[in-house]
Amino acid sequence: MTSRSSRTTARTSSEARAVARTQTLLRGRDGVGTVRRTTLPGGLRVVTETLPSVRSATFGIWAHVGSRDETPTLNGATHYLEHLLFKGTAKRSALDISAALDAVGGEMNAFTAKEYTCYYARVLDTDLPLAIDVVCDMLTGSTIEPEDVEAERGVILEEIAMTEDDPGDCVHDLFAHTMLGDSPVGRPVLGTVDTVNALSRDQIARFYKRHYDPTRLVVAAAGNVDHARVVRQVRSVFEKAGALGRTDAEPTGPRTGSRAVRAAGRVEVLGRKTEQAHVILGMPGLARTDDRRWAMGVLNTALGGGMSSRLFQEVREKRGLAYSVYSYTSSFADCGLFGVYAGCRPNQVHDVLKICRAELDQVAEAGLTDDEIGRAIGQLSGATVLGLEDTGALMNRIGKSELCWGEQMSVDDMLARIAAVTPDEVRALAHDILGQRPSLSVIGPLKDKQAARLHDTVA
Repeated sequence: MTSRSSRTTARTSSEARAVARTQTLLRGRDGVGTVRRTTLPGGLRVVTETLPSVRSATFGIWAHVGSRDETPTLNGATHYLEHLLFKGTAKRSALDISAALDAVGGEMNAFTAKEYTCYYARVLDTDLPLAIDVVCDMLTGSTIEPEDVEAERGVILEEIAMTEDDPGDCVHDLFAHTMLGDSPVGRPVLGTVDTVNALSRDQIARFYKRHYDPTRLVVAAAGNVDHARVVRQVRSVFEKAGALGRTDAEPTGPRTGSRAVRAAGRVEVLGRKTEQAHVILGMPGLARTDDRRWAMGVLNTALGGGMSSRLFQEVREKRGLAYSVYSYTSSFADCGLFGVYAGCRPNQVHDVLKICRAELDQVAEAGLTDDEIGRAIGQLSGATVLGLEDTGALMNRIGKSELCWGEQMSVDDMLARIAAVTPDEVRALAHDILGQRPSLSVIGPLKDKQAARLHDTVA
């Protein structure tokens, strides 16, 4: 038998756990740029960044689910669900949802990635309560009606067709497949025509119930916002929807693990009747949490991140072989990719690839000059600050940071980490990353002999 005092102690402990926990993560100057986090009973996190000088606010909800959480038969379900949450709730029709934000001049949208999904609205600061109510209602109360599933299926198939018609976009999906194969990270976010056609309403509804738990959500707001008021409004909507669940539930932590990418020397060619050939030459990169990511940013910027970069100068400025040429990185929780993209005339593919491979090999062996590294640090620092000059970018930063890293870093700290990168660190990383045998993805109207010669590029 449980004693009365024991029951009282247990109830008191439960009530203590049910209290919202608030922390100041970053202290701004005179309240500007202060970042706070409140964890509500049920495991829902609310993070805000306050900028009293602006007249707008961006509100978003980040879900800890992306296309890598899908089985092969569910490929495309995360993105499908993203569309369906705009189709109506018990309180609002699809028209009600869009009309509510249109009536106040707001903007609302969403995006799905391989490891997360985000729904957001940008409004005048006075209309933030409306944005909170609408977006939270969408996340907690979607009805996923069968007729909406069928109607939206056609929309998504059109989106897939639109991507297929843009080889400059499609080649990135091909490169992910070349490097990662038929794995959850290697499959396309949109799914395929076959998988989207096969998805049922019940499958999507189960996926929604399983992954849109409050412990897997992060609410983020930035702009002229009051943290306590945002928390109260969010909590009210979630509680009315019965969506907070167990009061002692804890938030889901960042993804962890280690995935080795072994794709050396692979070549994939997709024949298309296009005016240009679209190529990506690349190799394994760094995971999102790798401490060398700051040096990777500098290396990527110097190699192909701007008009003064090695690749831009060699391929476009000196030889005029391509209009668009750049390098980029894709980082996930457990692995990463580094790629060099170029779009060129089909008869110049081999010349472009030869130059790109030569530059990668040279930088791997000899490194970048001190001047190139210094210029890249300046460029990356400026881009970091300029990219955070609107409330949408700030909301993205704090929301993604909470979801993917579980912590916040101030802009000053970010700039300090970039400035602290040394030439020796960049050269060592260049040797490790660029010294690997590359793989290659190509979309374009290449003839058989041209395609056969592509293997020489990755030999």
